[in-house]
Amino acid sequence: MTSPRQPFSSPQDLPVELVKDSDNKWENFRNAAEQAGVHLPADPVFVSTLRTVFSFSDFIARSLTRRPELLPDLVESGDLERTYEKNEMAARVRNVFSGPSAPDSEAALCRTLRRLRIREMLRIAWRDLTFRAALQETMADLSNLAEACIDQALSFLYERQCLASGIPLGSDGSRQHLVVIGMGKLGGKELNFSSDVDLVFAYPYPGETDCADRPVSNDVFFSILCRQLIRAIGATTPDGFVFRVDMRLRPYGENGPIVTHFDAMEEYYQNQGREWERYAWIKARIVAGDKKSGESLLSRLRPFVYRKYLDYGAFESLRDMKQKISSEVARKGIRKNIKLGPGGIREIEFFGQMFQLIRGGVVSVLQEPSIQKVLSILSRENYIPAETCHELLEAYVFLRNTEHRLQEFSDQQTHTLPEDRVGKIRLAVSMGFADWASFETSLLRHMKNVHTHFEKLLGPEASEEAENPEQSLLNDLKKIWNVPDKYDKGPDVLSSAGFDDPEKAIIILNDLSHDPATRSLSAGGRTRLDKLVPLILNEAGRTEHPERVLNRIMDLVRTIEKRTNYLALLLENPDALVHLVRLAEASPWIVSFLARHPVMLDELLDPRTLYAPPRRPELEAEIRKRLGRIPPDDLESQMVELAIFRQAATLRVAAADVTGALPLMKVSDALSEIAETVLDNVLELSWNHLVRRHGSPTCIPKGEPCDRGFLIVAYGKLGGLELGYGSDLDLVFLHAGTEGQTEGSENPVDNPYFFSRVGQRIIHMLTTPSPAGILYETDMRLRPDGSSGILVVHIDAFSGYQEEKAWTWEHQALIKARPVCGDASLRNCFEDVRRRILARPRNKESLKEEVRRMRERMRKELLKPEPDVFDIKQDIGGLVDIEFLVQYLVLLNAHRHSGLTRWTDTVRLLQTLTQTGIMDSRTGTFLKEAYLAYRAAVHRLNLQEKPAKESERRFRSFRKEVLKIWENYMGSNR
Repeated sequence: MTSPRQPFSSPQDLPVELVKDSDNKWENFRNAAEQAGVHLPADPVFVSTLRTVFSFSDFIARSLTRRPELLPDLVESGDLERTYEKNEMAARVRNVFSGPSAPDSEAALCRTLRRLRIREMLRIAWRDLTFRAALQETMADLSNLAEACIDQALSFLYERQCLASGIPLGSDGSRQHLVVIGMGKLGGKELNFSSDVDLVFAYPYPGETDCADRPVSNDVFFSILCRQLIRAIGATTPDGFVFRVDMRLRPYGENGPIVTHFDAMEEYYQNQGREWERYAWIKARIVAGDKKSGESLLSRLRPFVYRKYLDYGAFESLRDMKQKISSEVARKGIRKNIKLGPGGIREIEFFGQMFQLIRGGVVSVLQEPSIQKVLSILSRENYIPAETCHELLEAYVFLRNTEHRLQEFSDQQTHTLPEDRVGKIRLAVSMGFADWASFETSLLRHMKNVHTHFEKLLGPEASEEAENPEQSLLNDLKKIWNVPDKYDKGPDVLSSAGFDDPEKAIIILNDLSHDPATRSLSAGGRTRLDKLVPLILNEAGRTEHPERVLNRIMDLVRTIEKRTNYLALLLENPDALVHLVRLAEASPWIVSFLARHPVMLDELLDPRTLYAPPRRPELEAEIRKRLGRIPPDDLESQMVELAIFRQAATLRVAAADVTGALPLMKVSDALSEIAETVLDNVLELSWNHLVRRHGSPTCIPKGEPCDRGFLIVAYGKLGGLELGYGSDLDLVFLHAGTEGQTEGSENPVDNPYFFSRVGQRIIHMLTTPSPAGILYETDMRLRPDGSSGILVVHIDAFSGYQEEKAWTWEHQALIKARPVCGDASLRNCFEDVRRRILARPRNKESLKEEVRRMRERMRKELLKPEPDVFDIKQDIGGLVDIEFLVQYLVLLNAHRHSGLTRWTDTVRLLQTLTQTGIMDSRTGTFLKEAYLAYRAAVHRLNLQEKPAKESERRFRSFRKEVLKIWENYMGSNR
């Protein structure tokens, strides 16, 4: 990379071609200053810099020569040497309109704005050309100047129009104000030196003015006002112009009304809005007028701009837009245009905005007008490589700086590189390079990088006429899909594609083709489906069981075909289809999962993460990032993000599971970590919500202050680290609140009520359907007194219940109880209670009888015997028998062996029973082997969406031995 030099400090250092130009401009300025009685600064360094700047900018030289008095003002104020504060530009413009020289007529308004504009543009150009301001400052100053001028001009004209026509009112009598929406570079706060301002005007409600004699409609009132504002800002007068105004982005373009009320604007974009208009509205920002109402309008239009899903349906229109950009470059021969040429500014903006259109509805941080921020977000969220982001940002800064140097020369809206030798030297030197060759080398490098990344976007669609065997096969498969039951060559083509039973495949295709949902697809949706089905057939034919895989995929297609953006996702990402077919072959459960949560199809795009389940630190970082984008009180969005998070993480576990990358025990661990991460964040959100409303409760478990005094205890599958894909969460909520009320709020409540509300909100967040589904089904019946008990139990009440009232089966359940999130002090209290209860001495015969009785009761309620079928869970000698046997031995022996109270999972409890000598090594090893074999079989059947049943012969030897061990320890009453 060629590093640019610093700007020249002396005109004598300039190339000779620029020295003469600088001398002429300096002489003209000195004469004008002398005639106006303006004294020039005595500082030789400043004078030398000024003469250098004159060589770079006719605009600065010409403006100061016309109005020499501006120079002392800029110098003495110190404004040339410093950055404006955040709201300083607006304050300066406002002061001009409120001071003694405030305008009193439309002509005076125009004069005031233009003179103010010249002063500020001189400052901005000076700071840019002398390298005192970075690009971000220059763009912000230009944007802030435009906003302030528009806003003050609007206020001035609005008051005058109200005096002439009355105050515009809505149907409810509310006063109406204009909303000015900045589009394009103004909307992104990226205005360039000689830029137009793209504006759209709107007002809230129809109505009329309150003029008693001759009221006018709000439409007429605001139309007059808008024309006055455009004239005040954009018309060229003897004093110049403020900013050229472009209104072509309004509804219906140049043929549309100049201003529209909110309802009409929303209706237009809902019914007639086109893809390029979505693209344009990405940068929309309220820049003047009624900003509060304007923000509500943007909220109403946001669903038009950003779809509430990954909008792969936008690919076709984006590809068309990209093609138009490329065609324009070729047609107009604008290779030397740094904005529109190949590798120019427009291609960088298109790159970022493409991701915004596709992902902005789901990844809300992408709803950002600034292209620099968008590129940084894309890198941070891992949608583009860090190197790509760096190259595009570096090019953007270079090209925008070049753009400013070109425009600062004569305040002309140009993006074309100079052809003449002097112009080239001037541009290169103003950019800090020694000569044109070194500048051009850097310029071409940046533009090449940009164009390379641009060309990779939206890869070219496959040509149906391509001369290769696979494309020929795809063309034949397309013919089959067009008429599944009428194409004579269909069976032969399907057979050559890998199908063992072509007739069955044809029936599957025929069923989809005649499905009412398929028949009612839009033309665009049908086109996508027609392109996708041959690709599915081709991939399915490569699998071991093609008809089975095809049937599963087509079930998914039936579910998603109405939301054709998902069809587009699979079309635009062939690798995603490959992974989908692979997973469908391994597990129908995954296909059903994707049908329930089609947004998860996006996870198929990145195999690096698809088959790599996230561990706890990754899960916590991901959920923090997702929730960090959402306002604290936006409950629905929080629930949606949590659901999507859980679904994405679960899919990654399942993908690793069915492809053999994750053993069974690790699958349960991974699913448990996902659930615990969700619970931890649901508790956090629920707690913070209640604290904001009611203040904080006080809690003192065992006399020691604690953090929050709330604990979530997991029982059952989650407590025992045996969670499956569809498992409920068995939960118990505990608290350690004291008597009294919450503190730190004007709306305090009793502490027990506070904890109860936290529990209710947790259940609500876990179980209430959101647009992304529910988080988890929950079962709270294991709390003291079951369904009739209070939702959140005090730790002392829990301890008393376990000591005095709990049944033996509840103590069995306590073996699998495990604190998963909440207060550390309360966690310790619960563990003390659990150890104490489990370690109570028990009468062997009484315990045995109660455990056997509960097991038989469960079997009668849950087992439905079938001939020659083994219910892996509930049948004699099955999985639950092993669990009950282990629980019996733990309760019987924990008072002698404290290690039995340490674990909650059956496998490690079996190991501990063996280590303590309670169970001989052979028996312990066999039961562990049988237990894991049973669990693996249940797990495999779940993934195949089958009940947990096998042929009676499948586990006959295991059953026989488990029954023998059961009778040895428990006796027989069967």
